[in-house]
Amino acid sequence: MPDYGHELLFSVSFVPSAHQADTVVALSQLAERAGLDLVTFSDHPYQPTFLDTWTLLGYVAAATENIRLAGNVHPLPLRPPAMLAQAAASLDILSHGRFELALGTGGYWDAVASMGAPRLTPGQAVDALEEAIPIIRAAWDTDAPGTIDHHGEHYQVTAPRGPRPAHDIGIWLGAYKPRMLRVTGRLADGWLPSLPRLRSIGELGEGNAVIDEAAAEAGRSPRDIRRLLNLGEELPAAQLAEIALTYGVSAFILAIDDPGRLQRFAQETAPAVRELVAAERPQPTPPNTASPAPDLAATRTPDNASDLATTPAASNLAATPTPDNGVRLTDVRVWDETTRPTGPAPDPTRHYTPVEQANGRHLIDVHDHLRTELAQLRDLIDQVASGVIDAGTARSHINTMTMRQNNWTLGAYCESYCRLVTMHHTAEDAMVFPHLRRAEPALTPVLDRLQEEHHAIHKIIERVDRALVSFVGDPDGLGHLRETVDLLTDSLLSHLSYEERELVEPLARHGL
Repeated sequence: MPDYGHELLFSVSFVPSAHQADTVVALSQLAERAGLDLVTFSDHPYQPTFLDTWTLLGYVAAATENIRLAGNVHPLPLRPPAMLAQAAASLDILSHGRFELALGTGGYWDAVASMGAPRLTPGQAVDALEEAIPIIRAAWDTDAPGTIDHHGEHYQVTAPRGPRPAHDIGIWLGAYKPRMLRVTGRLADGWLPSLPRLRSIGELGEGNAVIDEAAAEAGRSPRDIRRLLNLGEELPAAQLAEIALTYGVSAFILAIDDPGRLQRFAQETAPAVRELVAAERPQPTPPNTASPAPDLAATRTPDNASDLATTPAASNLAATPTPDNGVRLTDVRVWDETTRPTGPAPDPTRHYTPVEQANGRHLIDVHDHLRTELAQLRDLIDQVASGVIDAGTARSHINTMTMRQNNWTLGAYCESYCRLVTMHHTAEDAMVFPHLRRAEPALTPVLDRLQEEHHAIHKIIERVDRALVSFVGDPDGLGHLRETVDLLTDSLLSHLSYEERELVEPLARHGL
């Protein structure tokens, strides 16, 4: 459980759209008011619909007071290092020490070259970056004698030093391949990859190992290098805490353009992650005091202990799967419940950390949301039957319910509700189920069965939608509509209980 010793930071990243310039600034101000630590902006000067990121950074610095600022990331070939150092120091001075410098090698070579920069091979771009970092640091080191004197393959610099930044600016690198990772370990203050660009979350561990080794070889401590992570989508607090604890990530940056999601990330997710991480990491014990290990299972009272004892979930896991009450509204059976596989029995003596308990509890929370929406669906049908609303309005409501949208939190466990899920466009198919298959192959029969049931439920939801369409033109079709919704209720509630029974405990042990 690596801990590189940095405070947890929560940040957002905005696209610097020239068509929504005022909105970008307003979102930055909202990020500060919401209590976030850092705001970043992508930097693609060759994109004509974007604001210049450096100009935007200066404007936002003047429009805010406390929040830190950074590009995400600056393409070095378009920013000569001596000029870059002066611009960064100037912005840091003007913002009273709130700027950090994130760099990349460029990547989009045709676009970079179109702006007049030299066309470099990937290897040459890394060489240039390796030259540039000492030049930038030399420019900031106004205590050193003489001028900057660098004569390399890519840069020829003889220039005075200064100005000195208001604080020690961190240099963060967007790096993925081994050579760039080694440069990060030797020369940089932070590693800033993007989760969507990684083949798997495990690449964070692989990258850490390369960076740590390079740092040690250069006589540096791995703790000198902060680990940051760009998030492609909003992840639950338990998963972010697990990433922080497993891979030492101490800064999460969410790409976002919605004020509501921003506030939720700042005011709900960030505090929850901090609490989970603090609870898991060992705290210093005062001298001459005993610190017995708490019984973590006592943090939540099970809802129904007798039901819990009959399921695979461990008795000391403070997350109780919702039992199937056995009530059925129809005589139709979409599947044979007696043939459902069961996963391995958990260790009854195992205790679970707060992060592990949160992982297990998250599945139940998601399912509770689905149960609530199912109740809303049934209420809509009742309103149609009583004449309070018409069928067209009901159908509109259903199509905007969470279970019909591409929401990763729901998709992470239930690929039943929309075509995107059944086409494997959700995090469940991409991450959760494959992760559990690798971590615990004995769960494979259970996961296969769950996926079969997902597809069956999806077909029922399509039947509900068709029944509503039919009812618009034929009010006598209300009976068929009720029967279809009853079938959805029977199948969905049975499925959710089965999934919780089998996956709550494995998710606690193996994470999301």
